[in-house]
Amino acid sequence: EPPVDIFETGDEVWIQVALPGVRPEQLEVRIENGTIVVRGERPLPLPPGAGVIHRLELPHGAFERRVLLPTGRYELGRRELADGCLGLVLRKLA
Repeated sequence: EPPVDIFETGDEVWIQVALPGVRPEQLEVRIENGTIVVRGERPLPLPPGAGVIHRLELPHGAFERRVLLPTGRYELGRRELADGCLGLVLRKLA
């Protein structure tokens, strides 16, 4: 599970998800029953040609992270993948 930071302001909830090596087209983000769901896949970055793996510390393959949101109703506003982090801004609904 990728690590997540959540910050709340008066009108929004900001979420940062650490996703090094993941491209935007490999991600699915949705709000489901008061939970933000981030699902995707981190491919194994193999160099061309034959080689030997000496260490793998970053998790690879399919992942899904579910995080309970603060009480309220939200819609997905901004979504940006930059510098290995997915940034989400959820707008609070009345």
